[in-house]
Amino acid sequence: MAQAVVGDDIYSEDPTINALQDRVAAMFGKEAALFVPSGTMGNQICLALHARTGDEIIADADAHIFHYENAAASVIARAQIHGIRTEDGSLPIHEVREAVRPPAYYYPRTSLVAVENTHNRHGGTVMSMERIAALRALCDELGLPLHCDGARIWNAAAATSTPYTDYGAMFDTMSVCLSKGLGAPVGSLILGRRAQIDEARRWRKMLGGGLRQSGVLAAAAMYALDTIEPHLRRDHEKAMLFAHKVSKHQRVELEAWRVQSNIVMFRVIGVDDHTFIRECVQRGLRIAPIKPGTMRAVFYHQVSMDDAAAAGDIVDDVLSSLP
Repeated sequence: MAQAVVGDDIYSEDPTINALQDRVAAMFGKEAALFVPSGTMGNQICLALHARTGDEIIADADAHIFHYENAAASVIARAQIHGIRTEDGSLPIHEVREAVRPPAYYYPRTSLVAVENTHNRHGGTVMSMERIAALRALCDELGLPLHCDGARIWNAAAATSTPYTDYGAMFDTMSVCLSKGLGAPVGSLILGRRAQIDEARRWRKMLGGGLRQSGVLAAAAMYALDTIEPHLRRDHEKAMLFAHKVSKHQRVELEAWRVQSNIVMFRVIGVDDHTFIRECVQRGLRIAPIKPGTMRAVFYHQVSMDDAAAAGDIVDDVLSSLP
């Protein structure tokens, strides 16, 4: 980062940012990319590219764009989200079709289908390429764009050995995060057609996301792509090890099939969230709930296999020591 060659990205003159954008666009087979400070900004700009005032966006009812982005779709795109309940974040084709609004003046216009891969609130589950392709075909039939919140698309690709270009071919726009499993300190990228990225640049400026010598951040992202991205599957192995250890305790409820990437969700029986978290912290393990009563453990490159095993032992010790 200290050695990054920088310029003014407001004028598209930062060579390291430009190189990062070109690199990731090419990785996914898209025409262009745009660096933004956060995944939330990336998602919300993409929604605004597709939706107009009074429109509706179809997504999973547990989607990040619905739960964790401060109702931004209602403020920025001025659209609402129509949530479909799913078991693992994979939108059922027939339910998406049924959710599309008829063209009556008293209904909102359906303007976009959005998916999340991997899915945070479902425990890092991976949407299959078969389901994505079916959604793509449905969207083509109905004349709707398809967006991917790809905060953890890198983990989805690692889990399934799917080429990034296969994902890129399925979606009109994507937001891919650099600061999740890749471990870069800041940033996401919006991917799409060049005309979309030109419009996204206007939205980024409007939302205060334009940066000056941001090549220092792009250099960290380049390092992450070079040194961390090739080894993401190791984080999945750590998650599986942790899940195996904690699932042995009789006070843990864990659906093993959900452990598909670097996230483990589990419930603890007979202990309130505050007490469980406090006891874990006192033993050196920081953990937090993803929803009331459900803990989420996330693994990344700075957590070793030994750390994952130790975390599992701490959970066991906490639950064994509490009445």
